[in-house]
Amino acid sequence: MEYLLIVFVNVITPMLILLGIGVVLQIKFTFNVKALGNILTYCLIPAAVFMNLYHTVINVEVLLEVLLFVVLFSTSLIVVGHVFSKMLRLNRQQTAVMKNSIVLINSGNYGLPVSQLVFHANPLGVSIQIVLIVYQNLLTYSYGLYNLVSSTRSGIEIIKEFLKMPIIHALWLGALLNLTSIQLPNFVEVPIGHLSDAFIAIALITLGAQLAQIRVKTLWNRLIFLSAFGRLVLSPTIAFILLILLKIDGITAQSLWIASSFPTSRNSSTLALEYDVESELAAQIVLFNTVASSFTVGFVIYLSSVLFG
Repeated sequence: MEYLLIVFVNVITPMLILLGIGVVLQIKFTFNVKALGNILTYCLIPAAVFMNLYHTVINVEVLLEVLLFVVLFSTSLIVVGHVFSKMLRLNRQQTAVMKNSIVLINSGNYGLPVSQLVFHANPLGVSIQIVLIVYQNLLTYSYGLYNLVSSTRSGIEIIKEFLKMPIIHALWLGALLNLTSIQLPNFVEVPIGHLSDAFIAIALITLGAQLAQIRVKTLWNRLIFLSAFGRLVLSPTIAFILLILLKIDGITAQSLWIASSFPTSRNSSTLALEYDVESELAAQIVLFNTVASSFTVGFVIYLSSVLFG
């Protein structure tokens, strides 16, 4: 119960406050939510991802130990998303949202604070979470982006959309500068840092603005509940089985299992808004996942301390 309360107060509550601000502002001023989505996709998200990759010091040994797990884990979730989509007989756009909601995890503004809270006395746990943030960024803007683009476009159009996305260039440029230890001049790094710092607040306010337009009765949707089941229940179950099979234990196992239980990535909603692919449904899924995870994540944190502590 203590873990549940700590996670809800320190992680969920601040996010819900920002969502609430977005709802209130949208009701009062009626923002152009599409325009806000463009600011996120073409400015704030690239800055945040670039700074993440540019500054992260990745421990190679930890990366190699975790790599096999995350590849098997993601592949398993992709299969789960495909099966769920077939079960519900979803159309292409709904399928894209369903798959992303199960595979893409909020490892950044949700996962990192949780990891810092749980592993405050052991930096290895936080280091693993940083590796997972990088991996999730790559997965989001490859697999996740492909899902959405391919639901409305095909062939050469998909390739063009990839090449047009600033996030793709931010990923390789941030990684390149990190690996080559090239330092940006201060007058360049400072404004990028400001944009990166603004990302979380603007993203959650934008999501709140989206939610303000949602009819409450549409929240009772089997797709939303099945998505939450896949992300919050099946995902940590699959992760636990993989950890046992791969014989991973200790802090590494704890960190990976806790990370597997985090809710759907907020970026899945941002991208759905940008490409106008069931954006309302994607926003509902993120909201329901985030609130429900305050209970499920706390439970996994407790079990991880018992089984792998």
